[in-house]
Amino acid sequence: MSEPLWRPTATAVAGSQLTEFTARLRAQGVKADNYDQLHAWSVAEPGAFWQAFWDYTGIVSSTPPRAAVEDVHLFPGARWFPGARLNFAENLLQERSGKTAFVALLENGRRETRTYNELYDETAKLAWQLRQLGLQPGDRVAGWLPNISQAASAMLATASFGGVWSSCSPDFGEPGALDRFGQIEPKVLFACDGYYYAGKTLDIRSKVRNVARQVPSIRTIVWVPVLEPQELQPQPPAHDAGAADAAAAPVEVMVSDWLAAPAQALTFTQLPFDHPLYILYSSGTTGKPKCIVHGQGGTLLQHKKEHQLHLDLRPEDVLFFFTTCGWMMWNWLISALASRCTVVLFDGSPFHPGAEAMFDICGREQVSVFGISAKFLSGAQKAGVEPARSHPLAAMRMLISTGSPLTQEGFQYVYNDIKADCHLVSMSGGTDLISCFMLGNPNLPVYEGELQSPGLGMAVDIWDDRGWPLAAGKGELVCTRPFPSAPVGFWNDPDERKYRSAYFDRFDNVWVHGDYAERTSHGGYIIHGRSDAVLNPGGVRIGTAEIYRQVEYFDEVVDAVCVGQQWQDDVRVVLFVVLRDQQTLTAELTEAIRLRIRQYASPRHTPAKVLAVADIPRTMSGKIAELAVRDTIHGRAVKNTSALANPEALAHFAALGDALAEA
Repeated sequence: MSEPLWRPTATAVAGSQLTEFTARLRAQGVKADNYDQLHAWSVAEPGAFWQAFWDYTGIVSSTPPRAAVEDVHLFPGARWFPGARLNFAENLLQERSGKTAFVALLENGRRETRTYNELYDETAKLAWQLRQLGLQPGDRVAGWLPNISQAASAMLATASFGGVWSSCSPDFGEPGALDRFGQIEPKVLFACDGYYYAGKTLDIRSKVRNVARQVPSIRTIVWVPVLEPQELQPQPPAHDAGAADAAAAPVEVMVSDWLAAPAQALTFTQLPFDHPLYILYSSGTTGKPKCIVHGQGGTLLQHKKEHQLHLDLRPEDVLFFFTTCGWMMWNWLISALASRCTVVLFDGSPFHPGAEAMFDICGREQVSVFGISAKFLSGAQKAGVEPARSHPLAAMRMLISTGSPLTQEGFQYVYNDIKADCHLVSMSGGTDLISCFMLGNPNLPVYEGELQSPGLGMAVDIWDDRGWPLAAGKGELVCTRPFPSAPVGFWNDPDERKYRSAYFDRFDNVWVHGDYAERTSHGGYIIHGRSDAVLNPGGVRIGTAEIYRQVEYFDEVVDAVCVGQQWQDDVRVVLFVVLRDQQTLTAELTEAIRLRIRQYASPRHTPAKVLAVADIPRTMSGKIAELAVRDTIHGRAVKNTSALANPEALAHFAALGDALAEA
């Protein structure tokens, strides 16, 4: 599509933080007459770029770095801001006022707020209590919590003394939580008694206690009650059990008791730039999840760059991103405190009590920057939600989509039915880098189906299978130079074998991200799906997202997954669809789906078979589990079903053996 869907006004461009930052660089002699030149300089001179941004955004550090980067030729191995001493929590808590930091909402209608002063005081009390337990820099603290303000204050308290925070959402089952917390051995677990989802009240106290007793390192459970109206009573150790059991039982305390203590001074331990801050997890569908360690400085610097330069986030903004504590977007969201804005937190189903629920919040809370998954936008479109005609969204200036590629129909839906004059930002990155490779740009137009631009300082490229850069066409998304938010390592991986094999085995000194992508003529990007899920009929590589884009066209289909099936010494494309209630997969609908894919993608994209299923397996972060489906239809066991939000969905595919065996 040659005409953009949206353009920034000249006034907006002139006043953006990206324009201000670029002007500073030009005054220092940097040739940056447009974004392409600015980006090229940022990856050619990474030390100069990241130092310039450090200075521009006002990173608070007790000791300045001796250099911006050392050993920049090593990937992995580059050392960012060596010698610097800083604290992540201190940088997020610079605002000290009665301004609202958090608006925290639960599905059942409960609404709480925290000012920046209240958040600071709450963090100070929690940090003091954690120090009283003897926790030291490097000790792990886990959270099994909904997306509530106490999750953020517990994280900030942990970071304030150099502890390492790791969290998952309360919908994780016991095996999933054990796979994660069992590997990292936290000393303290912040946990909720339960949560609300889709109109249901779900109590998780028993599974929290079961997991805590199986992770010997957990000596204290800090209960954060969520459910109403019941009162949560900590359970004393089982002294009538065997001595070993009694010794292993964690002490249980109430967070309210910790917060009722007298006010405490908040001390920020000054730490190296790459001191561990977070442990995040890979999806884990092929085995136990990898424990990805991210450093405090790289996380802070990268998030501030994305928020301020790419989203133009300002103190007057109200940012709402639908996420859980088990997705990296939660970490990204909380970092917005460093930009002194107001952050809206929500926990529950995004479609409860109806498909308009998220837009109700946007209107009521005067949200200016709204983030959601591409899957949600598809669901809202199919539900007939038209906020442009039903909701007061005058404050909304930006809508962010991530989690999976946003289809062309998704772009059209946003501008036709949500808000015609908002900046639509489709962005892509991941847990691996706790940030984005490609994302928005406040100074550039938005084209249908495209991510606007590569992030500053991110040397992204598209390579073919031989490692040759592609001037045009689809290939592997790679990053050819180090960046500060790359993991500082994997947990329990002293020789870096797991870390290097995850990203660097294929091409020496080059990060291979695992996405199948394409650069556009506008300088933007299109993500065609995960490389390991790419279809290969007749030796031609096809991204699954190209097929999903066409299936989105059909109102009868609410979800879909496409995989390659080994067939007669080749691979054939098989499409599984979930149909709307009262719909059936007729021969006419099947042929209509196949015809649209043939016409708008290619004959090679056209599925050999289209089959209906009741549900599709997804990971805890909502991504389609294509590899799990592929393994199931080939009779291979899925190694770790606890990584799936709905593992029971695999039974639908296992039952299709006869249908898949037909020609």
